[in-house]
Amino acid sequence: MKNLKITALLAVLAFSPFYANVLPTDNSPVVRILADVAWKSESIDVGNIPQGKPKVIRFEFTNTSKKPIVIENVAPSCGCTTADYTKTPILPGKKGFVEASYNAAAAGAFVKTVNVTTSDSKTPKTLTFKGTVVAS
Repeated sequence: MKNLKITALLAVLAFSPFYANVLPTDNSPVVRILADVAWKSESIDVGNIPQGKPKVIRFEFTNTSKKPIVIENVAPSCGCTTADYTKTPILPGKKGFVEASYNAAAAGAFVKTVNVTTSDSKTPKTLTFKGTVVAS
């Protein structure tokens, strides 16, 4: 039993330098926010829109990082939607946008998405808009 206690104590002492290097020492939070883009809204309900009149939906965001952010790719979910976006680097604290223009050709309810890839994350952010196209 004495050998087991000594072995356990030696194991703890052997790994102490390892643990000392991985725990935070500057009282900073262990969990950090990974996204550097704060979207005003990630989902917009446009309500009823008239058939045959394109509807522009604007998603705005703020760069909350300390470096410029560039929108690298904007991909609408279907051919019925086109997109525009801020093409210049968005400086820290400044705002940018992504606009989706939905053609509203077919009457009825719809849900569409736009995937946005920025320089702060290679994982696309999915923005959603929905509504109902009413026949005129």
